[in-house]
Amino acid sequence: MSNDAAGRHTRFVVLLAALVALGPLSIDGYLPGLPDLAGDLRASAAATQLTITACLAGLAIGQLIAGPLSDTYGRRRPLLAGLALYTIASALCAVAPDLRTFVGLRLVQGIGGAFGIVIANAMVRDRTSGTRTARLFSALTLITGLAPVFAPVLGGQLLRVTAWPGIFVALAVLGAVMLAASAAGLPETRPSASRQPLPAVVGQLLSDRVFTGYVLANGLVFAAMFAYISGSPFILQEIHGLSPQQYSAVFAVNAAGLIVAAGLIVAAQISGRLVARAGARVLLLAGLLGATAGGTTVLGAVLTRAPLPVLLIGLFVLVSSVGLVMPNAAAQALADHGGHAGSAAALLGFSQFMFGGALAPLAGAGGATDALPMGIIVAVLPALALLTLGVLTRSMPGDRTRRPARRGPAGHRRPRRHIDRRRAGIQ
Repeated sequence: MSNDAAGRHTRFVVLLAALVALGPLSIDGYLPGLPDLAGDLRASAAATQLTITACLAGLAIGQLIAGPLSDTYGRRRPLLAGLALYTIASALCAVAPDLRTFVGLRLVQGIGGAFGIVIANAMVRDRTSGTRTARLFSALTLITGLAPVFAPVLGGQLLRVTAWPGIFVALAVLGAVMLAASAAGLPETRPSASRQPLPAVVGQLLSDRVFTGYVLANGLVFAAMFAYISGSPFILQEIHGLSPQQYSAVFAVNAAGLIVAAGLIVAAQISGRLVARAGARVLLLAGLLGATAGGTTVLGAVLTRAPLPVLLIGLFVLVSSVGLVMPNAAAQALADHGGHAGSAAALLGFSQFMFGGALAPLAGAGGATDALPMGIIVAVLPALALLTLGVLTRSMPGDRTRRPARRGPAGHRRPRRHIDRRRAGIQ
């Protein structure tokens, strides 16, 4: 690869990473301001958490819209429209007069942000296949893991100079920057010849039992991570009496130091380097086992009222395991669906954010003084994900990204990557 081509590839990956980060930033950037937001809008802690649910639901629904549209009209036009919607909704969130209006705008903000997530994932599948797909998904997973860690830190620092509406002004500015950068720097990765009429492929995808197994496993583990993230502001600030800045600092030190540095960075990088040798499925199973162990540790710490470091150890294992689960589940799920990668990526993302949106309020079911609901959720969901994957993919023990080459008409071996490129519509 020439220096010029390497530079273009790097810019392409950076832009995709920024698009994928929009979702976590939208969810977590205002977490330190949740208690103040509840006071300003005269809402309870449980009602305020509906603002998280609305954004997650928007991110889920928006992906179901964006995926088929991008398969039909190409990637760029739907992406730019989604980013424009995100920017406008973020700005309006800053001036919402009441909780009901704010929740509605958060739903719209999530829908706009979803276009960036699903189209970025579809672009990965357009440009790569096999182990290269898993490696690039690992890089995007690293960004997805870093964003929830540092978003509350940035939000906490913004609260030093502004109130919670200022965070949404910052998100609107970020959306505008991403809109301009995508218009200028992202190429169209789905040629006109490869586009399909607006497909009714959801039923076809869901009838693939193995695809469904990977989608559900990925979504359940993602929901476990966000159940903790959504409950942490009230647990740490109300139960432990931390200020917004202290909360963001504790979140950063413990999550970034333990989860990211020792977990997501290591796990995602190991996933990228070892996938060609160990296989995406093996690494996925290892991640699910780790997430189950971590969630069980969290629940045990809550039940026994163990010191906070014990809880953080469980979270370290849980969230670091997500770095193995997400890229490899995505690579396995999309391996045989390059022809409609947008729709397949939409269902993958839908499972993440819909499960997360449905379960985030349950993490706060005990109010601001009880962490037990959160502990139950993070223990049960990874175990359920492991069980689901085992049942639905039991007849498919191999690695979808490492299948043997098929033979062509004349009996010659035809590399799998050529089949993948043909299915993805890449000449």
